[in-house]
Amino acid sequence: MEYRTLGGTGLKVSALSFGGSPLGGVYGEVDVEECRRTMHAALDSGINLIDVSPYYGETRAETMLGAVLQGVVRDRYLIATKVGRYGNADFDFTAERAIRSVEESMRRIGVDHIDIVQCHDIEYGSIDQIVDETLPALYKLKQQGKIGFVGVTGLPLEIFTGVLDRVQTDVILSYCRYTLLDDTLASLIPYLKQKNVGIISASPLAMGLLGGAPPPWHPAPPAMREAVSAAAAHCHARGTNLAQLAVQYALANPDITTTLVGISNQYELERSLDCVGTACDPEILTAVEAIFAPVHNQTWQSKQPD
Repeated sequence: MEYRTLGGTGLKVSALSFGGSPLGGVYGEVDVEECRRTMHAALDSGINLIDVSPYYGETRAETMLGAVLQGVVRDRYLIATKVGRYGNADFDFTAERAIRSVEESMRRIGVDHIDIVQCHDIEYGSIDQIVDETLPALYKLKQQGKIGFVGVTGLPLEIFTGVLDRVQTDVILSYCRYTLLDDTLASLIPYLKQKNVGIISASPLAMGLLGGAPPPWHPAPPAMREAVSAAAAHCHARGTNLAQLAVQYALANPDITTTLVGISNQYELERSLDCVGTACDPEILTAVEAIFAPVHNQTWQSKQPD
C-alpha cells in the first residue's frame, strides 16, 4: 500500500481508502459478517482511512461500522464522518446540531474521538452559515480533542473556493469529480495545494455508474449512460473491465492524497486492491477517453451554491 500525507494534517493515509456508504445498504442489502470479514481484510491490506456519514442509510452505515470494528485496536484506522446532512432533504448546519451529530456518531461507531469531521454536501446549505457557524463549532470540538481535523464536502467545485477564500479547513472531500468521465477536480489541485489542504477524492466509479450496474436512483443523463455502456463493452472485448480502469486512473494521480472506493464485500475489496500500484493500459485508456469525449466533464444536476 502507498501512503500519502493529507495536506497539513500530518496524517499518513493509504492511497486507497474504504468508502463506507455501502455499509448503509445504499447499493443493496449487506451482511454484517461479510462486512466484518471485508473490513478486517481491508485493514490487513494496509487501508487505514474509513469514510462514513450519518446520512448513509440513515445512520445504518455508522452503526454497521461500529459493529465490524469491535475489538480492533483504535490506532489501526482513521475515521472520517460528516455533519449537516441526515436525509435526502434533511439538512441542518446549525452549530448545535453539528455538535450533537458528532457525539451521536462517536456512540454509533464506538470511538471516543473522530479523526476527520466534514460538513456534508454544503451546496445545500448557506455558505455563510458554514463559514460563520458550522466550521467554528467543529473547530471547538477539535480544541477539545473530540475530533482531529475539519473539512467540507460537495459536488460543485466552486463551493470549495467559496469556503477556502474565507476560512481555512484541513481537508476537502470531492466526489465524482476525478473520474474517467469527469476529472475537473484536477483544475483545483494547485489552489488546494497552495492552501495546504488535504484532498480526498471519492467515488472514482461515479456512484456506481462506471461499475456496470448503477443504482436506479443514479442521476446520470441518457447520453452519459450510453457512453458508459460503449466503454464497458470495449473494455470487456479486450479482456479487462471499465471499473478496474477507472480505479487505476483515479489512483495514479499523486496530488490526490487518497481515493475513496465504496466497498461492501471481499470481492469489491480485492478488485480495488488489484488497482493499487498498477497502471492503466494506455491503448485502452485512449480508446475509452475517445468514447467519453462527447460527455467528458459533464455532470448531473446538484443544487447550486448560494
